[in-house]
Amino acid sequence: MENQLDLNFGQASLAVVDGNAVIHRAFHALPPLTNKQNQPVGAVYGFFRVLFKIIREYQPTHLAVAFDSPGPTFRHQAFPEYKATRIKAPKELYQQIPVIKKILKSMQVPVLEKEGLEADDLIGSLVKGVDSQVGKLIVSGDSDLLQLVDKNTKVALLRQGVSQYQVLGLSEVKDKYQGLAPEQLIELKGLKGDSSDNIPGVPGVGDKTGRGLIKRFGSLEDIYRHLEEIPLGLRKKLTENKEQAFLSRDLGRIKNDAPVPLELEKYRIKSYNKKEAIKLLDQMGLKVLARDLSRT
Repeated sequence: MENQLDLNFGQASLAVVDGNAVIHRAFHALPPLTNKQNQPVGAVYGFFRVLFKIIREYQPTHLAVAFDSPGPTFRHQAFPEYKATRIKAPKELYQQIPVIKKILKSMQVPVLEKEGLEADDLIGSLVKGVDSQVGKLIVSGDSDLLQLVDKNTKVALLRQGVSQYQVLGLSEVKDKYQGLAPEQLIELKGLKGDSSDNIPGVPGVGDKTGRGLIKRFGSLEDIYRHLEEIPLGLRKKLTENKEQAFLSRDLGRIKNDAPVPLELEKYRIKSYNKKEAIKLLDQMGLKVLARDLSRT
């Protein structure tokens, strides 16, 4: 489902934006943009283009934006090489994050950030902790968040830069992963790892083999209970890397118990100070976004 949000969520709905993922996607997808003061503004433009599009098309009653905290997380403590292969983003990207937060504050949009945790963990704890009957839409460019999908939670994955997104619910996730349920995606990561986050997995086990094992046995625990049913070569790889497989699953699993406010009312979209937000966007030279905000 692209650019269409017929979510059937009833009266209350919560949109949660993965701030860092959207900012990175916007920065790398758009050509370098600067304003008259020679300040980089591409990520600001792309981020709010996505946010205003979600507000306009989804019309959520509640809204939050989550950000990664700077510095190491609990995952680095468990595995110091976590994300070690990632190339650091240029300073032009990081310069724009405080600007985005300032504009969000002027709009009275709640911002979630917690030392030692990633945005994913805050998002997972929020969507799993608030009223289960509330419809939730997670907005991100990161497919890791698909593990959070359930009957009342969907993920809008950005595609083709920041102009389009695909909404995935339970059936779409199962189609995408050939029958795996959202909660089984973390089991798959334990086997195949994730090169983008430097999560090792089991060497020699790729997506196809991993999916086959999860579809047959259901979980890592059940795979290791039935090793004698697995061909010798694959069994050897699994046996030699058992500890690494479980570590990889732990590294990839999104927390659902982070300390975030769970009172839904805290996230209600208020009659935000449009004048102040529009003023800030104008100062950044983003008149198109200012005009869009005045229409939301």
